[in-house]
Amino acid sequence: MALILCDVGPRDGLQNESEVLEPLVRADLVNRLAAAGLPRVEAVSFVRDDRVPQMARAEEVVAAIERRDGTQYSGLVLNEQGYERFAAAGLDRVNATLGATEEFNRHNGNATLAEAIERVERILAAASEPATVTISVAFGCPFEGRVDPARVAELAGRFEGVEVVLADTIGVAVPHEVRELVSRTGADGFHGHNTRNTGYANALAALEAGASVLDASVGGLGGCPYAPRATGNIATEDLAYLLEGEGVKTGVDLDALIATSTWLEGVLGRRLEGQFYRAGTWPAT
Repeated sequence: MALILCDVGPRDGLQNESEVLEPLVRADLVNRLAAAGLPRVEAVSFVRDDRVPQMARAEEVVAAIERRDGTQYSGLVLNEQGYERFAAAGLDRVNATLGATEEFNRHNGNATLAEAIERVERILAAASEPATVTISVAFGCPFEGRVDPARVAELAGRFEGVEVVLADTIGVAVPHEVRELVSRTGADGFHGHNTRNTGYANALAALEAGASVLDASVGGLGGCPYAPRATGNIATEDLAYLLEGEGVKTGVDLDALIATSTWLEGVLGRRLEGQFYRAGTWPAT
């Protein structure tokens, strides 16, 4: 199966920024990523505007996207109300997410673990679109510490037949843990944060274990709001350079990604966490 590189910058990246960007600017980011050849872009999340103001007016973002053939546009939801908004907006893939621990679900979704599981199951039953289930804090939780791999395996097993992505939400995993858990669960994908500079090695480990979906964020934007001192996600362009060098075809235009990160640096008024967009391609073109 071909690798699917999914850019989550417009959602997971921007939701951790202090600045709230207008819907048209967020749609512009989605359009630039699609134009760079990303096979999947997570455009928005359908959550309460007062809880996550950076994701407010998601429907306006979706309406302003210039759909491109070859790019699948996804949206994240936490509950049935979010799915109803997603379905009305008309995106291509729904990403239903839950945490692997009780406390993370309580903080992130105001639900117990059992309630979060039931929510996801109801969303999947209602969805006519392709679906992903992302299991957050699969390797470590900011509230409960280390997460038992058996618990994650049991959770993943509930969603057989659906694309499952394991998330190192607070960036604590190391490659052998990722390799073992992806292999044990048969997970389709990996969502890594680079908080402790292990994200790129972890992505390669997930690929070696059979993952075919890798999440990354343009410019390294992002980080979990519940992860103290989070330093960002894996940068899409950095990961694409690494993968291409390892002989894994990504289908993305690295020059276009550099231009997107440079543009975004200007929009946000600060240097981004990614390194490739500053260093440039090699040999220089």
